[in-house]
Amino acid sequence: MGNVETQVAATGDVQQPASATMDGFQLVIDALKLNGIDTIYGLPGIPITDLTRRAQADGMRVLSFRHEQSAGYAASIAGFLTQKPGICLTVSAPGFLNGLNALAHATTNCFPMILISGSSEREIVDLQQGDYEEMDQLAIAKPLAKAAYRVLHAEDIGVGIARAIRAAVSGRPGGVYLDLPGKLFAQGLEAAAGRNSLIQVVDPAPRQIPAPDSVQRALALLKGANKPLIILGKGAAYAQADAEIRALIEKTGIPYLPMSMAKGLLPDTHEQCASAARSFVLPGADVVMLIGARLNWLLSHGKGKTWGGKSAKAWGGQQFVQVDISPQEADSNVRIDAPVVGDIGSCVAALLAGIDKGWPKPPAEWLKAIHDKKTANVAKMTDTLAKNPSPMNFHSALNVVRDIVKANPDAMLVNEGANALDFTRSIVDMYKPRKRIDVGTWGIMGIGMGYCVAAAVTTKQPVIAVEGDSAFGFSGMEVETICRYKLPVCIVILNNNGVYKGTDLDPTGRDPAPTVFVKGARYEMLMQAFGGVGVRATTPAELRSAMEDALRSGEPTLINAVIDETAGTESGRITALNPTAKKK
Repeated sequence: MGNVETQVAATGDVQQPASATMDGFQLVIDALKLNGIDTIYGLPGIPITDLTRRAQADGMRVLSFRHEQSAGYAASIAGFLTQKPGICLTVSAPGFLNGLNALAHATTNCFPMILISGSSEREIVDLQQGDYEEMDQLAIAKPLAKAAYRVLHAEDIGVGIARAIRAAVSGRPGGVYLDLPGKLFAQGLEAAAGRNSLIQVVDPAPRQIPAPDSVQRALALLKGANKPLIILGKGAAYAQADAEIRALIEKTGIPYLPMSMAKGLLPDTHEQCASAARSFVLPGADVVMLIGARLNWLLSHGKGKTWGGKSAKAWGGQQFVQVDISPQEADSNVRIDAPVVGDIGSCVAALLAGIDKGWPKPPAEWLKAIHDKKTANVAKMTDTLAKNPSPMNFHSALNVVRDIVKANPDAMLVNEGANALDFTRSIVDMYKPRKRIDVGTWGIMGIGMGYCVAAAVTTKQPVIAVEGDSAFGFSGMEVETICRYKLPVCIVILNNNGVYKGTDLDPTGRDPAPTVFVKGARYEMLMQAFGGVGVRATTPAELRSAMEDALRSGEPTLINAVIDETAGTESGRITALNPTAKKK
């Protein structure tokens, strides 16, 4: 709409004149707002600049990034945290491609997200006539998204957004692409017709109740187990069925193992948590129940020596119960003896209802063996964390982070890197659900700063980001975004001058090795350049003081935590996936 009066009228606050019209810009904004979406992450530019301006003027929060990939990652994790699709808005062609990485990441990790991109006109794209940023974006997005749609007419904007929302959050969530050609925005509809064309999506993610016989089959298998184990995945965290999951674990007495983004569903310090005995419980369990977790590479596909198999492809002989909303997930790697298909909240509630007062606790021998292994491993870790080497290493630096997170359990923890990821996951305990967000299934680098922005905006809690120096480089300019919006983000860069280590050499002597960065880089000065707080920390005491100051003040802060450049290991803890490392 072209004036203030008609803009207000579109919301129903005043009576519109019969001649008033709504254009494509306003229809998109009103369709999003009608469905409770109040935040957009993106970058302005042709043809969507006015959409960002008008959305902001209409009361939506529009957060503008320095790179579309970071905006996309922000939208994806906002979807995970809120169960509503996060919206990423980009320009055409190159901007769309930059956002596409995040869209594929959202689909792979089952995060509800909608990538909305402006595009060139269909008639020009189809004839390949060389339009500005011409690209068949819909065709490119389809293989990487859960669903993809294009809207050509203003009267279909409401339908397009409704379909995108429903596709993003229903069933197994994922990334959805919505293509909006530039000329769509200028199209107009008579105001009443425009309002009537919008759709408020009813029950976009309906409950899916599991079949009673599948629940009984699962319970019978668990009840007869000698060495049962529950594995919680990030799907369990996304479901927000926290009380039910906790009740199931505590009523059955079964030990549980949280995957990285499920940490905190129950406190990592809970007596039934088997994280400190992971390498013992996986091959030792005879019945394993997966709740919102997939038997993908992160769990060695349910096979191999991790699970007690005699070779890399051998099945360890466990029986599996799998709770998942997608029936296609069952049997994807090994036989699933008791699939329970439905939304996790409904499935866990049904399992709980079948547990009577006479439910047998797991055999004492199994519980004692886990306890003993945990105790021994925790003691080893305690001894390691107690050391204070100079310079710092990953353990001594993360011992500080561990204490800070324990003292601030409501703070969000963002984590990415190789060693920085692996060591943080095993050292830093989490105490509340959905407080740890990280690289997810792909182990992707670059999520850090986008996640920080979305975590701060959606939770309104302080954010602590633990970053490898390599990982930070993928999205480091977004510290300007963090400073611009004055977000309470404390970034800790574990700086060892390179990828894995900073000690590799070019055998020719010509260049730095591919894994080595500038020695002594002053990352903290980047934050200072934009008005934030930058601190260089070389001891645990300095790191602790800087983190406490950051959380106390709420100021955007970057701490350059200088650690021993020899401290890292090749490929973190997935060395087996690195062909070069296998030969060493």
